[in-house]
Amino acid sequence: SIGFTRKLMHDILAVPELQDTTFYFMDLSQDNLDMVTQLCQRDIDANGLPATIVPTTNQREAITDADYVLCLIRQGGLDAFALDIDIPLKYGVDQCVGDTICAGGIMYAQRTIPVLLNICKDIREVAKPGALFLNYSNPMAMNVWACNIYGGVPTIGLCHGVQGGHWQITRCIELWAKREGLLPENESLHRNDVDIVCAGINHQTWYVKIQWRGMDMVPRMLELFEAHPEYRETEKVRIDMLRRFGYYTTESNGHVSEYVPWYRKRVDEIPQWIDLSSWIHGETGGYLRVCTEGRNWFETDFPNWLEEEPPVIAGDRRSEEHGSFIIEGLETGRTYRGHFNLVNQGQITNLPDGCIIEIPGYVDKNGINMPVVGALPMACAATCSASVRVQQMAMEAAVHGDVTLLKQAMLHDPLTAAVCTPEEIWQMTDEMLTA
Repeated sequence: SIGFTRKLMHDILAVPELQDTTFYFMDLSQDNLDMVTQLCQRDIDANGLPATIVPTTNQREAITDADYVLCLIRQGGLDAFALDIDIPLKYGVDQCVGDTICAGGIMYAQRTIPVLLNICKDIREVAKPGALFLNYSNPMAMNVWACNIYGGVPTIGLCHGVQGGHWQITRCIELWAKREGLLPENESLHRNDVDIVCAGINHQTWYVKIQWRGMDMVPRMLELFEAHPEYRETEKVRIDMLRRFGYYTTESNGHVSEYVPWYRKRVDEIPQWIDLSSWIHGETGGYLRVCTEGRNWFETDFPNWLEEEPPVIAGDRRSEEHGSFIIEGLETGRTYRGHFNLVNQGQITNLPDGCIIEIPGYVDKNGINMPVVGALPMACAATCSASVRVQQMAMEAAVHGDVTLLKQAMLHDPLTAAVCTPEEIWQMTDEMLTA
């Protein structure tokens, strides 16, 4: 992944204490590895940093003596991704992304989890004792669940959905505050001005607390989103769920529409819930299309990237990805608060212990500490619980090669179940397995 690899490297090197980091870049493809290494090495050289990159196609070599292992893979590449979208579509299962649950996400887990467990084996055997596994690969919850239970390695899942929704909430509050005369027209809000607690499972997390200037903004959210000139057009699914649940959810319109049984089950009704101004708002197969275009563009345009002015690596240019801040907190002791995916140990009381939840956490020299959130609102918990049981069956199916359990996971998936009969689900799963 050129995007995540380069961004996370820049973020880590923006921390003064981490500028002499050694990065082992590992890929199955020598060509991809060469391109990413060239770009990143050029960035290091241009910024005069003492960091080192060691490229290798040998996974075990890359993990040997590692303090941290970051996973950014898409197992099976875009060819497999296309099958995750195209085969279910023949059966009426219409996905925008297909990487979390639903038919595509479930099958994605079957090919990804065995690979991650192999990475975990190498971490146990050759990485530094206590090495932390930071996973960015989807399907996040299933992957992290398998690594923690069957991989024997402390694994944290990292995503940026919470930050994205936090910015949307901030923009809505800003617009309202200006209209109410509480904020000058020439002032803008940063998301850090708005305090949130977001809790749930990855890609189904809920902003259960929102405060601005000491005011509880949760009851105002529906009014604010319906009044926003852009979001009322692009986030129709999220706004409808906000109307019925009382809480805004993190994930984009396109993502969340395929995790629930209500919005993509009738072909003729899908257009009223999505917006085609960007793939992320619900276009059928939208993420596959964008990934394919980006892949083709990158290969063609790579020489032009090398000719561009190298970016400045600096603290004020860090992205909002959690990875570098976790490493900084553990290495330097500077406290960081973010939202992380890890094993539920009573932090969300009405989701099963052992499942993977996404909640606020704190990082410092003492490690990663996760406070107790308590119970989710009942409707939010019900939606998450349905997904959790699908994740559990699909994760166990991947670990044990259990085809019956895989089909039962498909059978209980909310959108797949809303569209297909049991026999259609059996046939679709067989077709996907064969492919």
